[in-house]
Amino acid sequence: MAKFKYVARDTSGNKVEDEITAKNQAAARQQLRRNGLNVLSIAESKKPWYQMTLGKPKPRVAGNDLVIFTRQFATMVEAGLPVIEILDILLEQTDDPGFKIVVTDVRAAVRSGTDLSSALAKWPKIFSPLYVNLIRAGEASGELDVILKRLSAYLEKTASLKRKIISAMAYPGVSLAAILLITIGLLTFIVPMFKEMFDDLGADLPMPTRIVMAISDTLINRWYVSVGLVVGLLVALKLTRKSARGRYFLDSMLLKAPIAGELFQKVALSRFSRTFSTMLKSGVPMLASLDIVASTAGNGVVEEAILASREAVRQGESLATPLSESTVFPPMVVRMTSVGERTGALEALMEKVADFYDEQVDTAVDSLTSVIEPVLICVMGVLVGAIVIAIFLPILSLQQNI
Repeated sequence: MAKFKYVARDTSGNKVEDEITAKNQAAARQQLRRNGLNVLSIAESKKPWYQMTLGKPKPRVAGNDLVIFTRQFATMVEAGLPVIEILDILLEQTDDPGFKIVVTDVRAAVRSGTDLSSALAKWPKIFSPLYVNLIRAGEASGELDVILKRLSAYLEKTASLKRKIISAMAYPGVSLAAILLITIGLLTFIVPMFKEMFDDLGADLPMPTRIVMAISDTLINRWYVSVGLVVGLLVALKLTRKSARGRYFLDSMLLKAPIAGELFQKVALSRFSRTFSTMLKSGVPMLASLDIVASTAGNGVVEEAILASREAVRQGESLATPLSESTVFPPMVVRMTSVGERTGALEALMEKVADFYDEQVDTAVDSLTSVIEPVLICVMGVLVGAIVIAIFLPILSLQQNI
């Protein structure tokens, strides 16, 4: 069996471009005619270069592809184009081979009569429950263009927030890596030179020097111990993260971190408010919205607080009451929620809360950058200074004896 790429026109005169699997070109043409297509051109598909070199690409979405896909989809739906034609156009414009697989499958499912939301739900790693539920709400209300615009705006805001977090964490990450490399370099290249000298002199080494020499010896001669400790720590963190209690503990520690904790809390509050507002505006019921908001919270502590609030709302309480009992949500968020419930403008107030915390995240990122620099300099000074002092203590001792 071989794959053939064809261009044809259907019974309505619309141009169709797709692939078909058949024994040969004649069988492919015959099959297309039976499907009511008038073949304009057909040729055997050749494997693209990325399949020849790297094998078959995996379904994925990279970078801003999903944001661009959603924004273009919204624009074309608003212009009145049918969904099938929109998917044809978007498939032609998709460059990433992994995402092209996903769009091809969605187009085939929609062409066979499946709803767009159901076709997207087949790819949960690409299209989140929030994405699928908003599309389903748009299909049910007949306002798919409005929902897609709202969804694309949400994705753009979320992507912007993610970029801010990455930029905030990039500087400390690079700085810590540099400090670690400098420390390892001193311990593996400089300290052994002095160790040989001290061994030749037969000097009685003080405790700090012996500790530094032992660490240096472990890194050089028993490096597998260090590697094993690092790998073991990473595996332990991963396993802890998989369990509900472990994830809750790690996320609570993250929120209580002395420098970055406040930033992570503001990010979580911004994500909660933005997602909740988008769901309510799109006509998704509150209980279903809280379910999806909890699953997209990105923090176990926030997720547990939202699920507890959802259960309270199910039993007839207001949303503000259980939120006020949680330490995650500050009084301002609780008051805005309470006012929104009383006035019927909860989605609008949640959007204002999200905008407020977006600005707060910007401020927190600037503050983190200004605070983390002197802290990292102090850390590097302490590490390097401790190694230098440990090396020079025996030398000073020898000088005094002489």
